[in-house]
Amino acid sequence: MADEQRNEKSTKHRPETSRKRREILKAASEVFGLKGTSNGTLEEIADRVGMTRAGILHHFGSKRGLLLAVLQYRDTSEVEHLEEHHIPGGAGLFRHLVETARRNASRPGIVRTFVTLSSESITDDNAGRDYFLNRYSNLREEITQALIDMAKERKATIDMAKADMAASAILAIMDGLQLQWLLDGEHVELPESTEFAMNALVWSVLNNLEEQAF
Repeated sequence: MADEQRNEKSTKHRPETSRKRREILKAASEVFGLKGTSNGTLEEIADRVGMTRAGILHHFGSKRGLLLAVLQYRDTSEVEHLEEHHIPGGAGLFRHLVETARRNASRPGIVRTFVTLSSESITDDNAGRDYFLNRYSNLREEITQALIDMAKERKATIDMAKADMAASAILAIMDGLQLQWLLDGEHVELPESTEFAMNALVWSVLNNLEEQAF
């Protein structure tokens, strides 16, 4: 009977716990985006959500744990509207990346957080280093595979050496344009520039296309 009461209580409060965790993650994203992970403190995050530092630690264990949760939260929110909660393959992948740039143009806070955390990941012992290493590795593989799938579908020839380079370059373009846009959004059209550059790279890899790359 006691166990049943505890389970009932846990179930009852689970939605509230999830809501609070989302609030903390949103606040942490904003603080880390503005101040970086070194200068952004748990106390400031706690103040934004009406909690104590101990309360934040209760949910995430440590500042490192919170940072990793912020990165995972961003990934989940990026694909939650997609079928099977995963980016599509083939030409759909490139359309998804352009649409991501279009959405990012209306949410500078999220973009700032990503740019800040990704740049900090190159420092020694940074908590996000493994996350970004894996992220870029996985995305390069998915982009290369999307190019292969497009070539098969359209009966086009493909230069695999160029495909591997294009995968790295596409990610560099997206991240680099985001940085320029944050610095000087008046002169940098984020979605349009992303689509232009991505089309050029896809065209350089797939030969004999008779229509727009994607």
